[in-house]
Amino acid sequence: MVSVNRVARVALVVIGTLLVTVLAVIVFVIVPDTLAQLLGIVLAIVTVSIGIRFVGNLATTLFPRYNVAEVAVEGPITRNGGGGPMPTSPRSTPADDIVEQIDRANDDGNVDALLVKLNTPGGEVVPSDDIKLAAERFDGPTVAYTTDLCASGGYWIASGCDELWARDASIVGSIGVIGSRVNATELAEKVGLSYEQFTAGEYKDAGLPIKELEDDERKYLQGIVDGYYDSFVERVSEGRDLDPDLIRETEARIYLGTDANELGLVDALGTREDVERVLAERLEIDFGEVAVEEFEPERPLMARLGGGAQSLAYSFGAGVAGLADDRGFRLRL
Repeated sequence: MVSVNRVARVALVVIGTLLVTVLAVIVFVIVPDTLAQLLGIVLAIVTVSIGIRFVGNLATTLFPRYNVAEVAVEGPITRNGGGGPMPTSPRSTPADDIVEQIDRANDDGNVDALLVKLNTPGGEVVPSDDIKLAAERFDGPTVAYTTDLCASGGYWIASGCDELWARDASIVGSIGVIGSRVNATELAEKVGLSYEQFTAGEYKDAGLPIKELEDDERKYLQGIVDGYYDSFVERVSEGRDLDPDLIRETEARIYLGTDANELGLVDALGTREDVERVLAERLEIDFGEVAVEEFEPERPLMARLGGGAQSLAYSFGAGVAGLADDRGFRLRL
């Protein structure tokens, strides 16, 4: 079907261009008198250019060149895509942009399936869940695949897709939550800083770096982490149809793709070509008719060139924290 559309699209563009050219010559060159011919030629050229663009857009609309949308979740996951809290952290994935592209694909009548490319160590909790929910909303087959890294928040997102594919040497897992704080009390004492509390609510300043953490505060913050972990396990269990006990037994370990497949964390192992063959089966079309279009937000040139390679620390699913609030306690998947 896609190959037929391609031939029809090219034919329409050629025929449309010829018709627009002939019409422009007649209207602006032949019909006007001699004095107006120079201006007519200029107008003809402009008209032909506009006409070619119009016909091209019309051909693409009538005979789409794609039937599968691909969105890429790469780097640490944050709300707005800014860099992580560490100077060496790579540029993050802006969750809102990813959600927008998935919804755009869902509204595109040409798109029959969604391909979610995952190469992420995880990141912030709610942005990860937003992408997962968007994948669940998509009306059609959804397949997630990873070549390098699908950890923590990335796995959370994958649980919203119908299938998860990986390579033999992919890193998968890290189903857990981290809550952390910097203890700067000794440093504050050395430089002569002291802390005075003016709060309403006993735990308002729990986790602040320049005050000692009380036992009840530690229990309170651990409870937040445990709550997110329970939610993580529940969502992965439901989305991936896995026993919650199996998920908990992983103890947030990371696995090579082969081991993850044996545990059931990954549905299958294969290359990008294998994934497209599966999509062809899901869509009940021939493999050669699968045409993937990458859906991505428009970005300035410097922003597109700004993404560098991920650092080694992140390649093992360490994740990058977003601030849970402005008090210094960091929470991440």
